[in-house]
Formats: sequence, structure tokens, C-alpha cells
Amino acid sequence: MSSTEEYPDEVRAHTALHVIKGAVVRVLGEDALWTASTYVSGKHGRLTVKFNRKPTPEEVKAIEELANKKIEEDLPIEVKVLPREEAEETYGNVIYDLYPVPQEVRTLYITIIYDKDGNIWNINACNKQHTKTTKYVGKVKLGKVRFRASKQLLEIPFDVEP
Repeated sequence: MSSTEEYPDEVRAHTALHVIKGAVVRVLGEDALWTASTYVSGKHGRLTVKFNRKPTPEEVKAIEELANKKIEEDLPIEVKVLPREEAEETYGNVIYDLYPVPQEVRTLYITIIYDKDGNIWNINACNKQHTKTTKYVGKVKLGKVRFRASKQLLEIPFDVEP
């Protein structure tokens, strides 16, 4: 059994969202920090971030290459279950997306991917299931990105491959 067969496609694709988001921020900068929406179905997913322009083909290629490099590096993934106040105090608002976590939610699942140097590659409040390391994602292939200028949204579709 290969490592990618150990997890359902949706778990692999959901984990890929976090890896790709880290690559998006590294390539496009802090202007791409805020996630507007996510979508996962089977091996397919889409990350939508608030952004101010359409990326160049070279930038899109760089995002895909960097995401796959981080998958190959087999980075550890940790999920911390923390009281909301402690999570916010420890990590700040970077754990959130543009869509708010309802105020009545008092316990957060903080998903952290650690880079090789021990720094955080990606962090997000997320209650979905994830793989234990990035290698279980397999490989990601980005689709045709779409920039919605009127809403300042960048949609990045992708598929996970074995």
C-alpha cells in the first residue's frame, strides 16, 4: 500500500489546501494571506484567497512547484485543540480566514504544518481531518486560476494525484 492510499482522497485534498495556502503566501506575499473560501470534493479542491491581481503564469508554476516540494519534504502536521482565547493569544488572527468562526465556538482545532526549520509553514483553525505528514497528500496539480477583479478574489483549483 502506498502512503497516499492510507487516507481517503478528501482528507488528502483537504490537507493539500493547507500546503498550497503556504505556497501561495510565500510566492504572492502577505497580500494573499486571507482565505475567502475553500472547496474539496474527492481528489479535487479549490482555494480562494483575497488578492489584488491575477498572478503571472510563472507565479502559478512557482506555487505548484513549491507546494509539491513541501509535500515531498514530508513535513509534520500537528493539530492542537485549544480554548479559543488561548489559541488567539498564542497565534493571533492568522489562524482565521475571512469567514468567521462563530463566537459560540469556544474550542478550536489549530492545524499547523511545520517547515523543515521548525517554523510554521501554514496555520489555520480547521476542524477537518488531515494526514499526519505532507507526503500522504501525494502530489498536487494546479488548474487554471481565475481572478475575479470585481471581488478581488483569486480562485486556485487543484487536484491531488497519487
